[in-house]
Amino acid sequence: MRWPATPNFTAIADEWQKEASIILSSFIWEAYDLLKIEVLDQINSEQNEAELERCVTQLLEARIQRVMSGDEPFYVQHGAYEYETRKGAPAQPPEYDIAFVLNDNARVMWPCEAKVLRTDGSLAEYIHDIQDEFLTCRYAPFSSEGAMLGYLFSGSPTTVFDNIEKKVPCKLSPFSLPPGRAQKYSDHIRMVRIGKAYPAHFRCQHLILQIPGEERN
Repeated sequence: MRWPATPNFTAIADEWQKEASIILSSFIWEAYDLLKIEVLDQINSEQNEAELERCVTQLLEARIQRVMSGDEPFYVQHGAYEYETRKGAPAQPPEYDIAFVLNDNARVMWPCEAKVLRTDGSLAEYIHDIQDEFLTCRYAPFSSEGAMLGYLFSGSPTTVFDNIEKKVPCKLSPFSLPPGRAQKYSDHIRMVRIGKAYPAHFRCQHLILQIPGEERN
């Protein structure tokens, strides 16, 4: 009721600064750098997947807040709910691991979904979120872009990217970031429900964040 208009997040963000997705990705990478220095070497890699995912994501979101200037037309939130695609009660709405939310319209978000990758071949849940959540418009209905964060404990980001291309399937392209960042993107056509004006063209950013894991003693 408060926000009947639902603009595309990426289009609004680009009015603030061109190539907004580069800025958003840079926030995530800068926060990861801080997290790696301050925390990651102390993480117990034997925790179960849900504990690891929640722990790393919560710590990462706090550091994204630290690297943002506060002048952006959006804020960052851990555990943001997507009410647009909630099914009827008593179903819970989808909940994003991290989302960048427009200040002027809280319905509009650029979401990031995180998945623990114990190895560079353990991608079942990662692929599920792309195929069954983002590409069905259940996630990011008002944004033409979103991100998958892969917390990689063992293996190579290059192998992860190869497996994403094979299993989605899709074509991954290099992203415009400084060398050394394990990030690529894929472009898709989404399934948009009749009567909805969601963006059909969707770009998924893939960021593979390496985590000190089993090799560490």
